[in-house]
Amino acid sequence: MVQKAKILLVDDRPENLLALEAILSALDQTLVRASSGEEALKALLTDDFAVILLDVQMPGMDGFETAAHIKRRERTRDIPIIFLTAINHGPHHTFRGYAAGAVDYISKPFDPWVLRAKVSVFVELYMKNCQLREQAALLRLQLEGNGKAEAGEAKEPAGLLAELSARLAAVEEQAEALSKQLGDESTDAAAVATAAHLERKLTGLRRALDALEPGTPGDQAAVN
Repeated sequence: MVQKAKILLVDDRPENLLALEAILSALDQTLVRASSGEEALKALLTDDFAVILLDVQMPGMDGFETAAHIKRRERTRDIPIIFLTAINHGPHHTFRGYAAGAVDYISKPFDPWVLRAKVSVFVELYMKNCQLREQAALLRLQLEGNGKAEAGEAKEPAGLLAELSARLAAVEEQAEALSKQLGDESTDAAAVATAAHLERKLTGLRRALDALEPGTPGDQAAVN
């Protein structure tokens, strides 16, 4: 069973959080509320999120300050942040949002369909990365097993290698289709860059898996 991705919604106004939940409910993912920057940072200590929707204007710690804290933490620095704002739409204000680490900056009122489409891209990228980590973990287990097995006691690796290769091929096909879709639709540069990074990771994993084939040198290949 594929685990649902978590999406963090940060806004100090309950009615705004309710509206975001209504818009994103069709994605069938786990929506997590936070009514302040402090509450958002607390949630990020224990859970992994596919994307963060962050209101700019909040009492106390505003969206810019919250984003700065998120980007300073190693655990959370790579989570995409979409800023939502109803104030000053000038270029300086927008630049400040991107400088704080946002992948997008959307003014209220926004088109629900556009917001849902943007969030769905990052959810899909997150899912692909989760699949990649699972395949990498299986590969590491196989590498460790090969290193520890004594002569005559090694388990037959062909079946596991075939299963790993098939699973990886499925992820590669999905990642290729996603990259083509992003390119055709001229989606945000940040999403395109994330997809390209995912494909590079897949290429490294494929090379490592190929190195495990019988008679192929480089059994100690690693996934970067």
